[in-house]
Amino acid sequence: MKIVKNEQLIKRNGRIGQWTSLGALGVLGIGMYLSFQRPDLFVYSIAALIAGFAMTQVGMYFSNRWGRSPRPDEQLDAALKGLPGDMTIYHYVSPVSHLLIGPAGLWIFQPYHQRGKVTYYKNRWRLSGGGFMQAYMTIFGQEGIGRPDAEISNEIELVKRFYSKQLTELEIPEIHAALVFTNDQAEVDATDAPLPVMKLKQLKEFIRQKAKEKTIDSSILEKLKSLLPD
Repeated sequence: MKIVKNEQLIKRNGRIGQWTSLGALGVLGIGMYLSFQRPDLFVYSIAALIAGFAMTQVGMYFSNRWGRSPRPDEQLDAALKGLPGDMTIYHYVSPVSHLLIGPAGLWIFQPYHQRGKVTYYKNRWRLSGGGFMQAYMTIFGQEGIGRPDAEISNEIELVKRFYSKQLTELEIPEIHAALVFTNDQAEVDATDAPLPVMKLKQLKEFIRQKAKEKTIDSSILEKLKSLLPD
């Protein structure tokens, strides 16, 4: 499997996460100092604490994706290692963060690092359990499960729009998507979900099975790849 990724973007965003987190500590420290030492500046201390909290969330958001190893792209690469060379995964160089192109088709991967039990029931996604650490991370910078199906629909539309500028409608194959939970402590129960949901260790076999169907002509695959960086 070939891997193409935007190393410059990864390094830049990793630095943003580091510096924002350090800056947040400084701003929170100022807020704490003012609240204890200068009660007459109460308004400023509250403003500093709010700003520091916001910076903490931003810092953790960037750090979770680009600052900590293994990053989501590294985890996907490791999970898919050993797939044939006619498959290429693109990280941060296509209209979406993670895009696989090969005999299995076009697959958008949406990685989630949350722990706990993930369920899909009556058109609703739920994330439960995970203990104290999960609750702490939800408060301090970790996003919830949200509406993955809505987010994926938007990403599929982005890929379609990108290729429609260069290819005819008939040349653009169906675009698929999967949710991938990278945390070993995640439990998935979403058999009725509108798209595939799986743990990281299940991803390679899933793609292998899809590749056996091989419904896309190799010339089309090469065209799709040629419009992305190599």
